[in-house]
Amino acid sequence: MDTIAPSCDEIEDLARETVSNLPPAFRAEAMKVAIRVTEFADEAVLAELDMDAFDLTGLYDGVPLTQKSHFDQPQGPDTVWLFRRPILDEWAERGDVSLGDMIAHVTVHEFAHHFGWSDDDIAAIDEWWH
Repeated sequence: MDTIAPSCDEIEDLARETVSNLPPAFRAEAMKVAIRVTEFADEAVLAELDMDAFDLTGLYDGVPLTQKSHFDQPQGPDTVWLFRRPILDEWAERGDVSLGDMIAHVTVHEFAHHFGWSDDDIAAIDEWWH
């Protein structure tokens, strides 16, 4: 049995696989978004969100498609951030899903923000966290 936790690169590979399996209507736009995996969110982000480092598994950083304008000046690439240690901790605490499913779920959740969904919109149809 392999007991080594996946690296940031391995988690990124699983997230990219999730994006490549999105329905075609979403895949093309999702492929334009950068995916970055780090151990934790940086301190400034955690302070801004008033969150503990282990409570934030992912973050969408960008302008949702529903709010973009051709007149906007790009501030950088839209990015989905995945945070390795909180994902691994959440997965271990849950104990009822595979790690691949956990990573896919966090990835899809963050891409939903890219497509303009709020946390409340997502929670209304997503029973994952109940």
